[in-house]
Amino acid sequence: MIALIDYGIGNLRSVHKALSTVGADVILTDEPEHILAADKIVLPGVGAFGDGMVGLTSRRLDKVIHEIVQQDRPILGICLGMQLLFDSSTELGEYLGLGLLAGKVKKFNLNDLKVPQTGWNQLKIKKGNTLLQGLESGCYAYFNHSFYCASEIPSDILATTEYGLEYASVVGRGNLYGVQFHPEKSQSIGLQILKNFTELC
Repeated sequence: MIALIDYGIGNLRSVHKALSTVGADVILTDEPEHILAADKIVLPGVGAFGDGMVGLTSRRLDKVIHEIVQQDRPILGICLGMQLLFDSSTELGEYLGLGLLAGKVKKFNLNDLKVPQTGWNQLKIKKGNTLLQGLESGCYAYFNHSFYCASEIPSDILATTEYGLEYASVVGRGNLYGVQFHPEKSQSIGLQILKNFTELC
């Protein structure tokens, strides 16, 4: 069973539908006991970093997520959910994240490109990983974000994307994963990633 975490923010319905499409048994919940009983965890999210952390901490789900990582159960952060895995963000102030991956979430500072980045862009795969099985470097995914993750550990970066600069668009360490784009909106590429996550042992 996959627990899709409801922390008061995010496009939960479309993520739930996409996971169900690839055969996942999904429960949408904010109950710690249900999340801790799941085989895998998905942390979705759209919106501001600070609001996301408030949503997690007010429900004590930050501690639950840390416990899941310590147990080495698979967890996937999507969009804001990926950003929350990092140390901190400069979005609308300075906010601490979950601190599971080293690095900061920074705003695009681009003179000649529109922010937010909205639309299709390529994934440049840096290293093979089960999450990206069946994908070729250069495939396209759908993005919608104004902030990017500046990872401080190169080995955590599974794929990058170019938008004025090269940034981490897929990250992973052990059973902890994150994707900056929206797999639920990325058609066959996104469904393949969700299927790969669903089938992780």
